[in-house]
Amino acid sequence: MKEYQLKYGCNPNQKPARVYMKDDCDLPFEILNGKAGYINLLDAMNSWQLVKELKEATGMVAATSFKHVSPTSAAVANPMSDKQKKAFFVDDIEGIDESPAATAYARARGTDRMSSFGDWIAISDKVDVTAAKLIQREVSDGIIAPDFEPEALEILKSKKKGNYTIIKMDPEYVAPEIETKQVNGVVFEQGHNFYKISADLFKEIVTENKELPESAVRDMIIALITLKYTQSNSVCFAEDGQAIGVGAGQQSRIHCTRLAGEKADKWHLRQHDRVLNLPFKEEVRRPDRDNAIDIYLSEDYEDVIGDGNWERLFTEKPEPFTREDQRAYLGSFKGVTLGSDAFFPFGDNIERAAKSGVTYVAQPGGSVRDDNVIDTCNRFNMVMAFTGMRLFHH
Repeated sequence: MKEYQLKYGCNPNQKPARVYMKDDCDLPFEILNGKAGYINLLDAMNSWQLVKELKEATGMVAATSFKHVSPTSAAVANPMSDKQKKAFFVDDIEGIDESPAATAYARARGTDRMSSFGDWIAISDKVDVTAAKLIQREVSDGIIAPDFEPEALEILKSKKKGNYTIIKMDPEYVAPEIETKQVNGVVFEQGHNFYKISADLFKEIVTENKELPESAVRDMIIALITLKYTQSNSVCFAEDGQAIGVGAGQQSRIHCTRLAGEKADKWHLRQHDRVLNLPFKEEVRRPDRDNAIDIYLSEDYEDVIGDGNWERLFTEKPEPFTREDQRAYLGSFKGVTLGSDAFFPFGDNIERAAKSGVTYVAQPGGSVRDDNVIDTCNRFNMVMAFTGMRLFHH
């Protein structure tokens, strides 16, 4: 297939629309089911690059959940704890521990379930039946992967009344060295970002604490590869083999850090017994549970547990999870990794990161205030590596 006609571009008024290869070659993917849209294909091409790089860098099956050209999370198939399975709503999926594809996607989807509603999925390896059954019950627009087991493909084809978009990607495809795009009729051209992120990137440790365990190196790789395909400015928190909070597309880096930190905090809070044991009525759907949990953990918790409200969702009235209790719980965490796509201009980013348990930091360095940022890391006994590489993506 040399080109693919689209119903419209980003918006219904943007017609005509198509995707094609400039060199008249075949497209590097095959649409097995459904009809992909313009934004679907933008998500597909970006998300595929992310999981392909994660697999190459870690040797583990990788998955990501994309929305509007940025990942809500990315993860490798690190085994999940029982609490994580329950928090991610996958504790009832039979055989999930034996399915790396399902494990990786469960982690990616479970990070920020509010943002992942209606996501685009990318998985680095063949999609098996267990992964397909997990995806089947989630609200999602489509998936890209290098292959699908026959039964898994049939399960996915049943989604959205048979209209679920399924794309098979050529795993051997390599992007051309030069890429172009047009904005307002002006052609922009640049070299493709082939920069490889690996453990060698973290050798310049600039803090007093220089103890960087292998698990933190893995999480730094995950954070930075995630940022490589996230709309800038962007900051990513990572832990346990997955991105746990992504702050994307903010004009101010501190706002990126705050946004990512808030998401990372909720990732931890969802695993608290008080949240895991919320007495939901059986008929309450997963998206409604996600929304209720999000509100329960906010200052507006009375909207779901106040008199006249809790009866819609719960079999009994839950106790509030106060800000004081939440901060005490979050204060017990250490070992979180933080990545940034460009340098931190002020130490306030580090101070905010410390509130979310960050111990390890990877950033390019190069700010005139690097000394201030390093001093702030030393005050919190953090380990910070200067990578020397910016990862802007637009």
